[in-house]
Amino acid sequence: MELFERIRVVRQSKGITQTFVATETGLTISNYNMKENGKRTISANELELIAKALGVPVGIFFEENIHEKLNIESTLSSTRKEVG
Repeated sequence: MELFERIRVVRQSKGITQTFVATETGLTISNYNMKENGKRTISANELELIAKALGVPVGIFFEENIHEKLNIESTLSSTRKEVG
């Protein structure tokens, strides 16, 4: 899975729109869309901003089994909300 696909998976799993991420990162919606669709490269700085907008560490985009990692984080987040 390519980096741009991993970003999309994380964003969608969190129910966050491209518009939100674009706004948070200072990118235009069109530019962000092209990056998330693999039509433009993503710089290291942009990747950090995207991770911050999505509320995840940058390393999640490089996890071998990203779907499993996202399920674990989602479960932990839900558990914290129930306990807190």
